[in-house]
Amino acid sequence: MAIATTMIWVSLLVLLLLTAGAVALQIFLSRRESRWPGLLLPGLTFLYSLVMVCGVAAYDGEFPWGPVLACLVMGNIPTVILLAIYWACREKFRKKSELDRMHIDDL
Repeated sequence: MAIATTMIWVSLLVLLLLTAGAVALQIFLSRRESRWPGLLLPGLTFLYSLVMVCGVAAYDGEFPWGPVLACLVMGNIPTVILLAIYWACREKFRKKSELDRMHIDDL
C-alpha cells in the first residue's frame, strides 16, 4: 500500500513539473521578437488533439459524434491555455508598436 501511494505522489510531482516546464517554455517562446516561436506549442497541442480525434473515430465502425466532440473540446483545453499565455505575453509588443506609430505620426 505504501509503494502505491509513493508512486502516485511521484507521478503527480512529475506531471506538475512537466506542466510548469511547458508553461515556462511557452512564456519564453512568446516573448521572442518573432511571433512564430510562441505559436509552436499551441500548434503541437492542436495537432495532438486532432490525432486523438482520429483515434476515437477509427475505434468504432460508425462515426461517433458525441465522443469526437468531447475529444475535441477536452483535447483543446491545453491549446486554449497556451494561446492565452501567448496573447498575454505579446501584449507588450502590441503596445510598443502602437507607441512607435504614434511617435512617427507626431513627427
